[in-house]
Amino acid sequence: MSIRPIKRIRQTKPTIEGAGVKLQRAFGFGTTSEFDPFLLLDDFRNEDPADYLAGFPWHPHRGIETITYVLAGSVAHGDSLGNKGNLGAGDVQWMTAGRGIMHQEMPKGDPSGRMHGFQLWANLPASLKMTAPRYQDVKAADIPEVVEDDGTRARVIVGEFWGKTGPVEGVAADPSYVDLSVPPGVRRRIAVDRERNVFAYVFAGSGRFRDASEPRQVLTEKVTPTAASDAAYDAAGNRSLVLFDRGDEVVVQAGDEGIRFLLVSGKPLEEPVAWYGPIVMNTQAQLEQAFNELRSGTFIKK
Repeated sequence: MSIRPIKRIRQTKPTIEGAGVKLQRAFGFGTTSEFDPFLLLDDFRNEDPADYLAGFPWHPHRGIETITYVLAGSVAHGDSLGNKGNLGAGDVQWMTAGRGIMHQEMPKGDPSGRMHGFQLWANLPASLKMTAPRYQDVKAADIPEVVEDDGTRARVIVGEFWGKTGPVEGVAADPSYVDLSVPPGVRRRIAVDRERNVFAYVFAGSGRFRDASEPRQVLTEKVTPTAASDAAYDAAGNRSLVLFDRGDEVVVQAGDEGIRFLLVSGKPLEEPVAWYGPIVMNTQAQLEQAFNELRSGTFIKK
């Protein structure tokens, strides 16, 4: 078994989306090959309702799947097919946009005004770009949780992990999406599929994602390593995205406050990407067709 070395650690970038929602973008709207089949990950975490209440009014999607995971507050959603619902703390919605859907998401804080959640975009292969849209709404109580002897906890949203299978099924990218909490000072080795792209997104605490015997040769967008800074160079704290190279395992050493992170992996599609906003196709001609249909009112297919 080989431990995956780290390709890169980077911090999120502040971004405004929807009708003025302030969020932090971990990756997206750049090169897609390193994260393939994933396109974007946003962390929407605010304590001031003015930063999120305007929400994400009606907007189109085509050619992708969106995964919304709520930790605090709630998100009311609706679509052009007549589906409506409300995601509360711990709930997940997996939406397959397929050939086209109009969608809205309106966040609301908890009694203290806090709102926290994530949205991940997964690409659809060319063969499924124009599939029928569908929803999978999953309540928190239906997401299996594993608690290990050392106190490590894993919520399995999709895929198989430590003997549990997540409730989201039939996803084209065949991903694994797990919410992991590792207690202070605990070190874990986590098996991953060598053929998948894998990343971790840290949203609480801190830790290191490398073997103790591995040389510290991590590339980062924030720090140039020196002998003096090397000890902090490969640390991953709040709002850190860790992108891994190839290997069979990921290793994490939790810091003094423990660490909580999303561990996500998927099989690369290795297909061309033509992308503008919420529509992702394979060619520029397909992309132009989608926007022409939006303008002509023929975007939604029966």
